[in-house]
Amino acid sequence: MGEGMTQRPRVEWAPEMLRYDFGRGHPMAPDRLALTIDLAAELGLLEHVDLVAAEIADDELLATVHEPAYVAAVRRAADEGVRDEARGLGTADDPLFPSMHEASARVVQGTVDAALAVWRGQRTHAVNITGGMHHAMPGAASGFCVYNDVAVAIRAMLAEGAERVAYVDVDAHHGDGVQAVFWDDPRVLTVSMHESGRSLFPGSGHPDETGGAGAPGSAVNLPLPAGVGDAGWLRAFDAVVPAVVRAFRPQVLVTQHGCDTHGLDPLSNLRVSVDAQVLVARRLDELAHELTDGRWVAVGGGGYAIIDVVPRAWARLLAVAAHRDVAPGTTVPQAWRERVAQQYGREGPDRMSDVAEPTFRAWRSGFDPSDDVDRAIRATRSLSFPHLGLDVDHD
Repeated sequence: MGEGMTQRPRVEWAPEMLRYDFGRGHPMAPDRLALTIDLAAELGLLEHVDLVAAEIADDELLATVHEPAYVAAVRRAADEGVRDEARGLGTADDPLFPSMHEASARVVQGTVDAALAVWRGQRTHAVNITGGMHHAMPGAASGFCVYNDVAVAIRAMLAEGAERVAYVDVDAHHGDGVQAVFWDDPRVLTVSMHESGRSLFPGSGHPDETGGAGAPGSAVNLPLPAGVGDAGWLRAFDAVVPAVVRAFRPQVLVTQHGCDTHGLDPLSNLRVSVDAQVLVARRLDELAHELTDGRWVAVGGGGYAIIDVVPRAWARLLAVAAHRDVAPGTTVPQAWRERVAQQYGREGPDRMSDVAEPTFRAWRSGFDPSDDVDRAIRATRSLSFPHLGLDVDHD
């Protein structure tokens, strides 16, 4: 570890983060964040991390990714209520709210601070569960995302000398905004494992999207058929992600942990358990320790089952980052469940897990051409692996 580096992870959090709020009835409710932090506190996890409050990113930092005219439009939307649907502002997905610029810029600063703390060797791990706004484009809001905190953070590390940054996105939706920003940049590998764009927004992320002319192989996309559960999702991860990340030899690993892959999530058609999500988080932590001297930046993302899924998934993500164990059979603390009942008039989950232990067949067990997941895996390996010097059949 570098000088001053510590295993105690940095977690970006302050109540001001809850101001990223599209309003009553919108799927991306800020309650999911408050419930996550409350659950982590009840589990004793916050005793093993350092909470740090982010400031608001300035326009100069935002302009490393976003067009100045777009930032100005976001400010007008926030301050004057001026809609600009051509820039995605004031749509059903991204309705206007008074603190739109300030709240979105604070999310950006949080992820940038997390990334630079890791890159500068001050921390091995850093987490921003409020981040992961992977759909935002340089000149437009999209899919509940106003500013692309991940892209700005990666650009900040590149500006400080990073030469190879790997970004892995396991949200149910394709990480199209991050891919678009780095499409032609060979210093950044973007890997997205998601539900196929044939059945889910944003409609992109097909296997033949492998990077621009100046960076062939810099994008890896693994679209999965609707209905995939733990076994297929974990098999797909095993078959693609470790190999391409190892081949890229990153200096730092950035990961997006949208938990909308869960079977209870209302905005996707996947059937993944919290336990499988946590297993993938552990595998990514292990990859960071194997390849990047532990440099790992994790962000949140999608997740719209705000009581039953998000708090458990992201509290356990914090546990993984802190190298603390939350056993599968752990009971959800009664105090947290009582607060849920009082606030929402319903019971919350009683266990931190969905299943005892998710299982899957490793890719080395062989390709099954009759299986939809295997065909999806094979398509991605066939189109992406040769660019990275990998053997389609054996690596």
